[in-house]
Formats: sequence, structure tokens, C-alpha cells
Amino acid sequence: MSNAPARRRLQARHGAPAAAPVSVDIVIPVLNEERALPGCVRTLAAYLGGFPLPWRITIVDNGSTDGTWRAAAALAAELEQVHARRLDIRGRGAALRAAWQDSPADIVAYMDVDLSTDLDALFPLVASVASGHSEIAIGTRLAPGARTRRSLRREVVSRGYNALLRHGFGVRFSDAQCGFKAARTDVVRPLLGKVEDDAWFFDTELLLLAEHNGLRVHEVPVDWIEDTDSRVRVVRTAIDDLKGLARVAWAISRGRAGVEVARPEPAPWHPDAMVARPREATFVSFAVVSGVSCALYALVYLSLREIWSPAATNLGAVALTFLVSGAVPRRWTVARLRRAAVRVRSAARFSMVYALTTAAALAVPAAAGRAVEVGAVLAAYGPLALSRWIAGSRRTRQRSWTPRRRRRSVRRHLMAPHRRCPRSPV
Repeated sequence: MSNAPARRRLQARHGAPAAAPVSVDIVIPVLNEERALPGCVRTLAAYLGGFPLPWRITIVDNGSTDGTWRAAAALAAELEQVHARRLDIRGRGAALRAAWQDSPADIVAYMDVDLSTDLDALFPLVASVASGHSEIAIGTRLAPGARTRRSLRREVVSRGYNALLRHGFGVRFSDAQCGFKAARTDVVRPLLGKVEDDAWFFDTELLLLAEHNGLRVHEVPVDWIEDTDSRVRVVRTAIDDLKGLARVAWAISRGRAGVEVARPEPAPWHPDAMVARPREATFVSFAVVSGVSCALYALVYLSLREIWSPAATNLGAVALTFLVSGAVPRRWTVARLRRAAVRVRSAARFSMVYALTTAAALAVPAAAGRAVEVGAVLAAYGPLALSRWIAGSRRTRQRSWTPRRRRRSVRRHLMAPHRRCPRSPV
């Protein structure tokens, strides 16, 4: 299976000769579109005359009963980079599946025959996929910056449907059914084997499976004008979509939505980069440190318990354990935090650990024996030690990805004179 965008990116990173530009196959599924098809293809072909990547147009007639196939065949004979194929079954999903499965291009895309989406969004759509940054790119009519002109009924249905996807499935994309999408061919083909729908729900199912399998979906705000000569039956399509959502939710809940997709692991650009350890390795390291901490705590507790009361013994054991564990390099556990915040949190954590472990020690009857007493304080101390890693990791993640912190970082970058790029002399 080819992986052209990622392969070219790695070649460029390591100084290998640049490969040929990626090719793009734009599929136009049609059903009884004899009137609209010629104008669509000629307009698109003229626009693509200045496109910076190799391209072709594939017309897929899926079950037309008028003169659509004759028009498609005539356009393919007239224009060199236009191809046509015919299917006996209906459905936009079936047309896209057949064309994308057999396409020789590195990137497959599609748009509706009515050209409702402004063609100026085509290159931004393809560029994010061609660069290897994203596996799938979609046009959106609902993101900030998009401009649309359509009926109130379609506006309400579209917003309601996509709100259902966001709140019901937790998706990050904003517009599932805009007829303007592109994908890496080697990535989308394994997904097509899992997509069951052959009609209008095809887009949504594909995107749900993509996000479920960890693929990156890039959105491009588009200008979109509704064509009233549409084959979409809004009510019937909405009902079919709800059935499809229930089917996909069931498949995900049963663990049947996983797909093996070839996706390169992130690699640093700088040749001497000091790469952060994987999260799993960090957890293992902290688990080892926590285990040693528990062993030290038990040893100190047993030693001091011979001469001190349970409360005094626990105070000494907790203090000594905190002192030693604080000397462990923090880069082995969680990211470094600000010193003042560390002190405040350490004091609060110490007080909590001491209070809970002392309560566990005092709750054990004196007749139970020393082993039971140590087991009780360890049972209280162990989960608290492990919770330090969980809390620290959550703080690190929130601190790194909050929108406010991202905005502050961008402002600092833009306002620092020594970081500004020099003006181009051209």
C-alpha cells in the first residue's frame, strides 16, 4: 500500500531528492444530471488549468435513466483529463467507493455536480492532505469564516444534525455532509471496507470511522450557495441518517469499528532534538518510583513504630518519604511546574497524605498486630502516591492546551521583535 505524502515528507526531511508532486482525482457522482453535468465539468476543467498539482476528473454515473451517461462519455472523449465510468446501482456512497477504490491518484476528492461550493477552496482542501499534515480534509459551511446562502429548512436540519453528532458522538468536525472532501488514497481505502452505507450517510460514516481510528480531519471554511435543483430528499435523508448513526454507535460500542491504517509516527525535524518520553514510559517510571516510595515508607514506619506512637511515627515516615521522593528528578515523572505552585501543592498534598494515613493507622485495633497496621497505612498511602502522577499529568495537559494559554503564547511570539521574520525583499 502506497504512502506517498508521508514518504515525500520524510524524503524532504532527510535531504533525499524531491519526488514528483502528488496527483489528485476529483470524483463527481451524478444521477440524472444531464442538464448540469456539461457545465460543471467544463467549468471545473478550466479552473484546474492553473492547478499546481497533477489532476484528473472522474465522472461516475450511478444509475441514471436520462442522457447523463451519454453526456459523461462525450465529455471524456472531448477533454483529455476527464474520465467516465458507469454503475448500475444508485447512491453517492456507492459511486465514491467504486471510484476511490480504483483511483490511481495519491489523493482522492469529490464535489457535487452543482458546484455549490466555491472552487477557490479546492486548493486549501487538497493542500493539507498533500502535505501529509492531515489524512482527510472536508469543507465546512458551519465553521467561522464560512459563508452560505440556503433555505431556512436546510439550515435548521443541517445545524441540528451536526449538533447531534457533536453531542452524541463527541466529534470535532463541524459539517459532516458538505459535498466537498479530500483524502489520502492509502488511508481512505481501509476505511471504505468498514463503511456500509451507499447513499447520503456515506460521508458521515466515513468521518466517524476516521475520528474513531485516530485520523486527523482538517476543515476548510467554504462559500456555499444552494442549488434548488437538488436530488436530496431532506426528510427521507434525515431518517436514513438517524438509522445510520444508531448502526455506527452499535458498531463502535461492540469494538467493530477499528481499522488498520498505515500512519507514520511523529518524528522531530531537528536532527539533535531531545524527544520527550512516551506517556506510557513516563507512567512506568512513576509507577516504579511510587513502588520504591511505598517500600521506603513501610520500612521507616516499622523502624519508628518501635519507639513512637502511631501518629508521630506516621508523621516521621511521611516527612522522610516526601523528602526523598522530592529529590527524584522530576523529568522522570511529570513536567516541571512553577516553584511557587509546587510548594503550595506539596504542602497541601503532605497534609492530606498525613491525615488519611494517620486515620488508617488509628483505625486499626492495637490487638491486630503491627503487620495489619502497616498494611492499613500502605493501603492508604499507595493510591495517594499514584494519584500524584494522574493529577500532575492532567495539569500538564490542561496547561499545554487551554485556548487562553495558546493565545498568550501567540501574542508573546508576535510581540517579540527578535522573533519576527524579516521582510522579504521581493
